[in-house]
Amino acid sequence: MLKAVLEIPVILLISFALVFGFVRPVVAAPFHIPTESMVPTLMVKDRLLVNKLAYDLGTPERGDIALFENQQGEEDPLIKRVVGLPGDELKLRKGRVYVDGVPLDEPYLERDPCKPGYPKTCSFGPVTVPKNHYFMMGDNRTNSLDSRFFGPVPEDDIVGEALVRFWPPGRAGAP
Repeated sequence: MLKAVLEIPVILLISFALVFGFVRPVVAAPFHIPTESMVPTLMVKDRLLVNKLAYDLGTPERGDIALFENQQGEEDPLIKRVVGLPGDELKLRKGRVYVDGVPLDEPYLERDPCKPGYPKTCSFGPVTVPKNHYFMMGDNRTNSLDSRFFGPVPEDDIVGEALVRFWPPGRAGAP
């Protein structure tokens, strides 16, 4: 009887230790969307699970939504879309992103990203993405602090890839 009574707390303690001692710091972590920089793909207050092993097993690909350390020294990480890979030459003309001179297909953009009066939404670059760096941009180009302002992100600063949205339930699924 005593064995059965002790078994449940021990299982709970081990489970707690695994989740918070291994899973969260190493495998996956929740992240909430604090700003409108990724609208319409991600909305303010959406909650995601970020796969922290994704880029230990591979490299970021164009189109991935990635969580990375804030490049301006602030504590909260940022989440943006990978637009440029190492070696790419990027430029923005009339709101359209060009990679090595070819227009980038961006079906996730809902609005016209070129807004006169909004910095770096109509024209930017060209810029070449350095080795081991990635160029990140928000889907809401008029309201996104991204690589256009702070430069390409070092690969070592990328925390993980957005895996699944779990909140709100009505929008659950792949981001």
